[in-house]
Amino acid sequence: MAGVRKCCRQSALALLGLAGASALGAELAPDDTAVARGAAPAVERVEGYRQRAIAMADDIWGFAELGYQEERSAERLADFLQAQGFAVVRGVADMPTAFVAVRGTGSPVIAVLAEFDALPGLSQAAQPERMPRTPGGAGHACGHHLFGSASAVAAAALADWLAATGRPGEVRVYGAPAEEGGSGKVYMTRAGLFDDVDVALHWHPSDRNDASASSSTANKSARFRFQGRAAHAASAPAQGRSALDGVEAMNFMVNLMREHVPSDARMHYVITEGGAAPNIVPETAEVYYYVRHPRVEVAAALFERVVAAAEAAALGTGTAMSYEVMHGNYPVLRNDALAQLIDGHLRALGGVAYTPAERAFAEAIRETLVGPPRRALGSEAEVQPFEFKQGMGSTDVGDVSWNVPTGGFRTATWPPGTPAHSWQAVAAGGMSIGHKGMMLAARAIAATGAALFLEPRHIEAARAEFERRRGADFEYAPLLGDRAPPLDYRR
Repeated sequence: MAGVRKCCRQSALALLGLAGASALGAELAPDDTAVARGAAPAVERVEGYRQRAIAMADDIWGFAELGYQEERSAERLADFLQAQGFAVVRGVADMPTAFVAVRGTGSPVIAVLAEFDALPGLSQAAQPERMPRTPGGAGHACGHHLFGSASAVAAAALADWLAATGRPGEVRVYGAPAEEGGSGKVYMTRAGLFDDVDVALHWHPSDRNDASASSSTANKSARFRFQGRAAHAASAPAQGRSALDGVEAMNFMVNLMREHVPSDARMHYVITEGGAAPNIVPETAEVYYYVRHPRVEVAAALFERVVAAAEAAALGTGTAMSYEVMHGNYPVLRNDALAQLIDGHLRALGGVAYTPAERAFAEAIRETLVGPPRRALGSEAEVQPFEFKQGMGSTDVGDVSWNVPTGGFRTATWPPGTPAHSWQAVAAGGMSIGHKGMMLAARAIAATGAALFLEPRHIEAARAEFERRRGADFEYAPLLGDRAPPLDYRR
């Protein structure tokens, strides 16, 4: 096994152009041991980056760039890492805004994932009332400005500590674009950029602090485009064939499917084009679908049923149909050994404490939520109980996790009860509540990374669980196939 890992390491470095540059958890949780004390200096170094982290996050929050359009955001993070001594390779895996930053030499290799794309239509000022900064513009409603900044400063602190101690090993930051429907990490995985990584760490903004072992749903999406024939809708309707009828017939059949799919499946769509005017039979129309399920093979099978519905809709309406797969993600492969290691560090660090002004902001935000908030105000100071959680969202971290042992967690960057993908998340993420959760995440990554460097048994346990859960016969095949990155998917 060691020989295989060494071979893979050389291969991946060459790809970057930098060649030469379970029950286990109870035992592995950090406590008052040499490992916990040894990780403390790495955590302390994070504080020296606080102001730079906040400035970086605020800049990226202001840029609010959509997937594959994150030129300034990616440059901001990559320039920071380069200034801290990382060798940065930009434009990897055929994505202009993707990068890999490497510092250190030898083994092990610890990867830290970084995201930085925003969401469309959720522009918002850092105010607890609906107040778009740019009407119709994008906003960081999933907190990826905090995600990328915390990962970058945590990696810098960890690399500083590694250099100061003289220990061998590499810290890598994977700047991954277009997580929101673009699957940037899938293309990096497919290109082999994680093949020599020992452990990958990630985190995500949230309304709570939680390092529980968790999974997500597999997700496959596509744009279904119908081609009809235009005609005057009043004087010559028989001469036309409505592409919009094709879309609506497809949607009707898919909605009938909902009774006959697993209860934990999810199917969503938006009509992205429906015609130009009521008195013109629509010549073209398009609908954009997501199909999800916790098991990758079920998601793939459900997607084929959606395709069959589209084909039937075209046949029934006399139109033509084509579709383009836009993205595809695996579910996150849980790793309890890493989750419990992270959980111990997060509990040692604690949650976040609001000032009176921040509490007032949080209370005002909570007043705007629909229905009673899911979590009580004050829970931001706590860490949630450790228990497996099956999430219904999706992430391209999933594909990474099926190729390298991966551990992640959440911190409270938004007031408790705030949903992701909301203007409320944008508002809190643009002020000190978001900054506090971001810095907690950076400290937790630094602590966990130091423990991995200090104690190889953590990596060995994570690898053993990874191999067991993945299975001996597993062969990775991306759900999105061999398509090139859809750099214009936010058109």
